[in-house]
Amino acid sequence: MYFKLIACDVLTREVCHCIARSPHTVDVEFTEKGQHEDSERLRLLLQEKIDRSAETRVPFDAILLAYGLCGNSTAQLEARSIQLVLPRAHDCCTIFLGSRRRFKELFADNPSRPFSSAGYMERGDSYLHDGDTGRVLGLDRSYEDFVAQYGEENAKYIMETLSLSRDGNTDDKVIYIDVPETSREEYASLCRETAEKEGRRFIRVEGNIRLIRQLVEGTWNEEEFLIVKPGRKIRAVYDWEEIIRVGD
Repeated sequence: MYFKLIACDVLTREVCHCIARSPHTVDVEFTEKGQHEDSERLRLLLQEKIDRSAETRVPFDAILLAYGLCGNSTAQLEARSIQLVLPRAHDCCTIFLGSRRRFKELFADNPSRPFSSAGYMERGDSYLHDGDTGRVLGLDRSYEDFVAQYGEENAKYIMETLSLSRDGNTDDKVIYIDVPETSREEYASLCRETAEKEGRRFIRVEGNIRLIRQLVEGTWNEEEFLIVKPGRKIRAVYDWEEIIRVGD
């Protein structure tokens, strides 16, 4: 099969590793780190790349997106004449970790906890991704905000489901995701040194490229990947499991 892959450049090492081992032909195009900070701008950029991908002489079998919801950047993207495929993920943290389950284990108490990786260390000005997943999930909203919009009973359920904390504690942790296939010890050491100078606690965890590998190999199970047929759009769900679904 013939795939077009659009990915953030913080995933360059992992994406290239997997493409080199894919049984399919994969054309890849990267966007610069930090584009997600303006979700509307990134959405327009991704839609432009999706639309342009339909103009090739030989049609792609699918357009693959190595993105999560990414601060709503992929919400409302439309598959034109070619199907879209992307992982069910809040952002690239899940992609680096290899599963939603692992993301929830490490970030359920604070989905916006900063994280880093080799890709974040070598690209752009900041060594950290200051996650916006908490904002997307509604973690920057108060209990009273939810009561006003959804009623008291529903507000209690939402607060419980999203593991919201009302104690106001700040988070001083930095998670460094070290992917074995693309590990760079000097980056891990530099991240630790920088974090400790800033008074942060450095935590190193092992990453997993399985979602990227499955994406470029065309093994898309419904539990972990969303397939958007031509003429349909990506719709955000804002939960821990489904995250995105197909909308009109």
